[in-house]
Amino acid sequence: MQAEDAKLKGLAAPSNLSMNQTLDGHNGSVQVVTWNEQFQKLTTSDQNGLIIVWVLYKGTWYEEMINNRNKSVVRSMSWNADGQKICIVYEDGAVIVGSVDGNRIWGKDLKGIQLCHVAWSPDSKILLFGMANGEIHLYDNQGNFIVKMSLSCLVNVTGALSIAGMHWYAGTKGYVEPDCPCLAICFDNGRCQIMRHENDENPFLIDTGMNVVSIQWNHCGSVLAIAGSQKAANQDKDVNIVQFYTPFGEHLRTLKVPGKQISAVSWEGGGLRIGLAVDSFIYFANIRPDYKWGYCSNTVVYSCTRPDRPEYCVVFWDTKNNEKYVKYVKSLMSVTTCGDFCILATKADENQQQDDREAEANGATYVLVLCNSIGTPLDSKYIDLVPMFVAMTKTHVIAASKEAFYVWQYRVAKKLTAMEINQVSRTRKEGRERIFHIDDNPLASSEGLKDYTKLEATRDPICCITASDKVLIVGRESGTLKRYTLPNVSLVQQYLLGTRAYQISLNCSASRLAIIDISGVLTFFELEARYTDNTGQQVIGEQLKLERKDVWDMKWASDNPDLFAMMEKTRMYVFRNLDPEEPIQTSGYICSFEDLEIKSVILDELLKDPEHPNKDYVINFEIRSLRDSRALIEKVGIEDASQFIEDNPHPRLWRLLAEAALDKLDLATAEQAFVRCKDYQGIEFVKRLGNLQSESMKQAEIAAYFGRFVEAEKMYLDMDRRDLAIGLRIKLGDWFRVLQLLKHGAGDSDDTLLEQAYNAIGDYFADRQKWVNAVQYYVQGRNQERLAECYYMLEDYNGLEVLASSLPENHKLLPEISHMFVTVGMCEQAVAAFLKCNQPAAAVDACVHLNQWNKAVELAKNHNMKEIGSLLAKYASHLLEKNKTLEAIELYRKANHFLEAAKLMFKIAEEEAKKRTKPLRVKKLYVLAALLVEQYHDHVKNTQKGKLKGKRTEATSALAGLLEEDSMLSDNRIIDNAWRGAEAYHFFLLAQRQLYEGYLDAAMRTALHLRDYEDIIPAVEIYSLLALCSSANRAFGTCSKAFIKLESLETLTNEQRQQYEDLALEIFTKHSPKDTRKTDLDNFPEGGEGKLPTCIASGRLITEYQFWMCNMCKHCAQDGEITNYNVCPLCHSQIS
Repeated sequence: MQAEDAKLKGLAAPSNLSMNQTLDGHNGSVQVVTWNEQFQKLTTSDQNGLIIVWVLYKGTWYEEMINNRNKSVVRSMSWNADGQKICIVYEDGAVIVGSVDGNRIWGKDLKGIQLCHVAWSPDSKILLFGMANGEIHLYDNQGNFIVKMSLSCLVNVTGALSIAGMHWYAGTKGYVEPDCPCLAICFDNGRCQIMRHENDENPFLIDTGMNVVSIQWNHCGSVLAIAGSQKAANQDKDVNIVQFYTPFGEHLRTLKVPGKQISAVSWEGGGLRIGLAVDSFIYFANIRPDYKWGYCSNTVVYSCTRPDRPEYCVVFWDTKNNEKYVKYVKSLMSVTTCGDFCILATKADENQQQDDREAEANGATYVLVLCNSIGTPLDSKYIDLVPMFVAMTKTHVIAASKEAFYVWQYRVAKKLTAMEINQVSRTRKEGRERIFHIDDNPLASSEGLKDYTKLEATRDPICCITASDKVLIVGRESGTLKRYTLPNVSLVQQYLLGTRAYQISLNCSASRLAIIDISGVLTFFELEARYTDNTGQQVIGEQLKLERKDVWDMKWASDNPDLFAMMEKTRMYVFRNLDPEEPIQTSGYICSFEDLEIKSVILDELLKDPEHPNKDYVINFEIRSLRDSRALIEKVGIEDASQFIEDNPHPRLWRLLAEAALDKLDLATAEQAFVRCKDYQGIEFVKRLGNLQSESMKQAEIAAYFGRFVEAEKMYLDMDRRDLAIGLRIKLGDWFRVLQLLKHGAGDSDDTLLEQAYNAIGDYFADRQKWVNAVQYYVQGRNQERLAECYYMLEDYNGLEVLASSLPENHKLLPEISHMFVTVGMCEQAVAAFLKCNQPAAAVDACVHLNQWNKAVELAKNHNMKEIGSLLAKYASHLLEKNKTLEAIELYRKANHFLEAAKLMFKIAEEEAKKRTKPLRVKKLYVLAALLVEQYHDHVKNTQKGKLKGKRTEATSALAGLLEEDSMLSDNRIIDNAWRGAEAYHFFLLAQRQLYEGYLDAAMRTALHLRDYEDIIPAVEIYSLLALCSSANRAFGTCSKAFIKLESLETLTNEQRQQYEDLALEIFTKHSPKDTRKTDLDNFPEGGEGKLPTCIASGRLITEYQFWMCNMCKHCAQDGEITNYNVCPLCHSQIS
């Protein structure tokens, strides 16, 4: 319960013990204790070798297990990282590994070896054994020897020594950086080494210069505590001290401890306290971790490590809206904030290939990243300096290493677009980036160092920096302070302090400097003070008398140079003119101090569960003058309070008075107070109140001014001023309440307001993507534009269609709806909407886009569009690409492009013929192609007729048509011989039909016609058929000629030719190659002029003057033959 109370006050580590119980069980003195964090068990062992495992049960500790080997004494025990196994080592070399439930896993005797320490590796695969003679041996987890560890820290050490401690941090809370050193080994002579792993060739070495008794890592492996004693310089007795180091061997702090003999050190689980065993006492020391954190525009930026990721997890927690943004940063070094921005200093990723311009500092190793308060990077700079100290003002970032500092005048993105931010020149020109060596004394015109890659070391390194808008102060280890001007860096003054500063801070007027030194002493330095020293010299700068010890944080007020807050142990003090107010119990880190209020954040609690920040961790404290003024106003009255504030003026106090006066309707005082705190809106408000007649009206306005809206609304309604209540709610954007108020009353002017309210509520739901709710309100608010958007989002295309049909013609929303339809492929609806808003071109485009080309062509024709040709070509090529030739033909036919269609049709017919498919099918294709050509002729004639209406005779128009055809055509072959293919296959089929029906002579006669069509039907087919018909007709002379032709064909293989020759031999050895009777073969010239027409029904030559001619294909037949037919034998058109 006490811990809970403490938390409420913002205390990190309460000092009360939560439990105090003596554990009875050992008879000798206890020598080894170890704790199992996972299973919450305590294991102890005494001088007689008795081991006891203790557990907590119902609030009391009990013995769970007891074990005694009765042979030797236990020297060390260690649980592994997951708490499942314990390794126990005895002085006589015996090793036992047991499980958490008390079973022995294995045991081993290491002969002739005196053991005194044991440690597990984080993955539990390796055991380290420390020997009494100072050697360390590595064994695997089954007890097999691997290797003896090399101890670099003992080089040049002579004499006997023993191991003071071995601790291997298991990585349970993540690591400070990837591949971080985590195995610490320390000897009693003060030599220590920190290794990355058990075989590390070059560990970090420390000579602590003390007698070490105990070492331990903190909970997250970021700090190593080494406890022991040291010879005091001027005394003969030893002093107990604890030294704190980073994993890289850098010294952090020294803690002096009272008492005679320190014997052990241990960290508390959260790393906020250490326990020290000194003589018969336990001392507790609070640890104030130096977190990497900052505060900018209501946002706390803090960082933590996680076991599952190598990077730092940087959280930007917006305390106002309780939202957090997470960013992962490799090797984070520090977080610095100012105003609305923050700088993250990191090591550059060696693996990442840097932009040449950025890394122009040949392999720059560090990066400063400028972020806004939600973690978005706005700009970054690659630098060579180690940014050990970083300060930030509203315009500059200053980063310092030990020997030099770098000044970057950053640009703020408010004035830049995202594109420009990327283009901001990253070069060092314009003096926006400069580097200065600490030993140089730059003048105003100085440009800084040109070659900043070869920075010389300095004898007096930098130890801290701070900056305000016009002043930069750099502290050095000797106690010297250098003061420079900003933005043009020039040295104006040097001061000498008595101490080495650890942290320095300027007040808002840059007249006073607060200094916290390495041991936590806070002192002040007046920069502008002038006095004469003992030698009569004029000295600038004076150390003030105030001094406070154990200070770990301080913050100047941002609006008053005499006010500051500081943290001393677990108390916060506020000072005015160096006089302290009474302290407040808290362990919070100070975020900001302005308007007499201090905002502090309890980072210790926050970082226990960094994923779930809680608003309770941010605490606001009011300083005394604010509390007193408030108390005066409440208890004494405005007159006296106003006098008190007059004596202690501050804008915040005047505002407090103004608000109190308003509450009491004391307008004169309120106005005066608003004037004193320069609140123009407040003054205007008081004036407006003065013009109001009714008292209740004034009170309602004041209630609204103070944000008591429910109260104000009730007052308005009581006065029967519903309009004002509605106006108030509209101002607040509370449209749900507006709707309620409107529904309760009646009035003519309410209709437009109602619509507005419905639409606003619709917007509210739409913003939250609750489209269904939004639709209901938009329908009532008749907001067609947003309705369309909602229907689209809901994929309710029927609703969208209904909406489109309900809109009047040429409505501005129609094109938008059409585009919505297009995006989801609803062509008809899109076209309808486009036509409704009189955009046929867009409708055609939509059809093209959705591949509805028939529709496109139709629309283009209906609206007389010129670009139909290009459209057609586009679509046809699209169809041909997909091998949809017939669809392409159909398209051309529909669009009256008969010739294009005919070309494609001929192509198909030829392809089919090549495939040797059914001849009937090929004939049909050729007929279709020829019919298309006929349609083309008609079309040309008709268009010519239209052009020459009434001017000339029919003959001239026909002639004109023919001439035009001639001029247009390159494809005369197709046009002149349109029917040739159809004829060829027609006679081919006719000959076979006659043959099978037994009209042998007719069949032979028809086959003889085929000799003209070798370009269409393969010659093999023609002459094979002719040979067949003639041999059946016993006209062996014709047959012989056919065979001669067949044997001379070049397309045959030798095998086929041989077969023909064998067959000919067989036939002509039996029959002489002569025709038995005279046929009308002589009348069959093989081509040439003056050919007689052939009857397409019988295949005979027509010699009479009377014959029938087809209207469509212009082919002839004998009158006697055609009477048996209803359709033309060739083109199958009806016979009239």
